[in-house]
Amino acid sequence: MTTAGNTIRNAKLVLLGDVGAGKSSLVLRFVKGQFVEFQESTIGAAFFSQTLAVNDETVKFEIWDTAGQERYHSLAPMYYRGAAAAIIVFDITNASSFTRAKKWVQELQSQGNPSTIMALAGNKADLIEARQVSAEEAQTYAQENGLFFMETSAKTAINVNDIFYEIAKRLLQGRPDQNPQGMVLTQRPAERIVNSSSCCS
Repeated sequence: MTTAGNTIRNAKLVLLGDVGAGKSSLVLRFVKGQFVEFQESTIGAAFFSQTLAVNDETVKFEIWDTAGQERYHSLAPMYYRGAAAAIIVFDITNASSFTRAKKWVQELQSQGNPSTIMALAGNKADLIEARQVSAEEAQTYAQENGLFFMETSAKTAINVNDIFYEIAKRLLQGRPDQNPQGMVLTQRPAERIVNSSSCCS
């Protein structure tokens, strides 16, 4: 991912979803261009950063990949509070993960910031023969709840960069200037920055 233009905007982004939906795999594909077949479950949350050039501006995502296990649910508000964007991930081959995704959407709508940009990712789109959730059903749900929807595959990289790029575009369109509530955290002159970093996996 390259930087461009004169401004860099930091934006906090959180991934939410059921255990096994592929949140960590999506982030790993976006940040490092890698896919690990057997990804260990995230403990608590993992942090990554990645920059994305959009026209003459650059968005630096500060990404929190949250754990999907129920025992970590109480920690989630720490990560989605103040987030500029959220990706709610479900597994298209697992109907219960879609049900869980809807609960995350409801929680964000009731407890999160109303201006958070929300995306719904139907992950594992490469496993089309095992599909349990239709694209039409997910698209209809997303439209009814003010989200945008994409099917993704961390394994084959389908739409992975696209969903982050769409979020970055919407962030820049919706908040051209620094937001006083901290939704877009900082704006500063462009500088050389490390493309990606991660810790706490």
